[in-house]
Amino acid sequence: MTKDLYHFIGGKKVAGTSGRFLDVYNPTTGEIGARAPLATKAEVEAAIADSQKAFETWSRTSPLVRARVMFKFKELCEKHADEIALLISNEHGKVVSDAKGSLQRGLEVVEFACGIPHLLKGEYSDSVATGIDVYSMRQPLGVVAGITPFNFPAMVPMWMFAVAIACGNTFILKPSEKDPSCPLRLAELMIEAGAPAGVLNCVIGDKISVDTLLTDPRIQAVSFVGSTPIAQYVYATAAANGKRVQAMGGAKNHMIIMPDADLDQAVDALIGAGYGSAGERCMAVSVAVPVGKATADKLVEALAPRVRALKVGPSTDKDSEMGPLVTAEHLAKVKGYVDTGVKEGAKLVVDGRGLNLQGYEKGFFMGGCLFDNVTPDMRIYKEEIFGPVLSVVRTESFEEAAKLPTEHEFGNGVAIFTRDGDAARDFAAKVQVGMVGVNVPIPVPLAFHTFGGWKKSAFGDTNQHGPEGVKFFTKIKTVTARWPTGIRSGAEFNIPTMK
Repeated sequence: MTKDLYHFIGGKKVAGTSGRFLDVYNPTTGEIGARAPLATKAEVEAAIADSQKAFETWSRTSPLVRARVMFKFKELCEKHADEIALLISNEHGKVVSDAKGSLQRGLEVVEFACGIPHLLKGEYSDSVATGIDVYSMRQPLGVVAGITPFNFPAMVPMWMFAVAIACGNTFILKPSEKDPSCPLRLAELMIEAGAPAGVLNCVIGDKISVDTLLTDPRIQAVSFVGSTPIAQYVYATAAANGKRVQAMGGAKNHMIIMPDADLDQAVDALIGAGYGSAGERCMAVSVAVPVGKATADKLVEALAPRVRALKVGPSTDKDSEMGPLVTAEHLAKVKGYVDTGVKEGAKLVVDGRGLNLQGYEKGFFMGGCLFDNVTPDMRIYKEEIFGPVLSVVRTESFEEAAKLPTEHEFGNGVAIFTRDGDAARDFAAKVQVGMVGVNVPIPVPLAFHTFGGWKKSAFGDTNQHGPEGVKFFTKIKTVTARWPTGIRSGAEFNIPTMK
């Protein structure tokens, strides 16, 4: 029997009142597992009001107390890790081991947020002038919002709300309506961890909900992860309504393979980074760039049998290396890109479009696809496919290879595989991409650094998590103080200066 999901507002499950629902599928079986209510404008506004009321108390709560809530939340998520991973796997389609890995990467940001008493410390300057001291403090913004994608229903929300809530804000999460059960469970666990009702509200919705969050004057900041067209819309709309915005968009991540690279290591990296999570990662490697014909020939020869041998199966099967795609519509879109690549003249070395799993014929499965002889003028090179499709672009020189990620409109992540430290150092310094890996295929920084791309992969001046996350979710206040000393100098009509 299909279950109806709910919103989570004020520490309680709240049934949707709009009468509008979206089916939530199990991608492995193709069956409807739940119905997600799509919120009305009034329901979103009620969540904002509830968060605003909670902010009055939460913002004045000691950072040490807020840190203790984060410690408890982390403990609860670890206790319920199997349950959370299964929720992700059953609605997104990524294999359980990958779901657990993504949960762990989210919890690393929670760990970072546990250090908030130190992270919020300001600066102090004693006696900048006679009897005058200057100090600064970081204070929360108010009610903030996060709009998150389907591919990481635990990790990306945690990247946002852990830092925001630790800083003293209250948070409204609008998760993807494709797999909302995990975010709803996280909101429940936050209350169980000791956060007051309203500190983390979760509202399921579509464009109505998004536009309400982007335009309501009570929302002070918006964090977004999704496609580039929507990121541009979120950034423009929220900024026009006076909000602080960070909006992460699409990607086309390259991996340069130099002639001196360890080829076995490079192939392992491409298989994992290109086909893990069925390629539904904004940091997935989707373009392999071998330097020199010999390197390219050896790479494709080694890759092809590995792609054919990928263990594609049910997301809950421990032997599966790759599960299904998230929806039937997305599966059709990815297959359409493969069709386009063939028409454009790329060589389809491995074709996964015809995969049919016995017993799971209604599931949203396809096998891995591998293209060779892809050129920069092709759509499959220019556009983000977001599926298990790897394109090989052959180059003759290091300079030619390095130009490709720099000149591409996206600039999220890039990697180079080489034994040459000078080449790696030069590449890392010059490439116009936000995150660089040297013999690391997916260079997602750890929580105490910061995540963010360049060019059309990110909009806004501040990146996610790490010190940048604290900066985004707080505003700085500077206080100049003088206490009476018994010395009077009379009125001064010039601008104050150092004396």
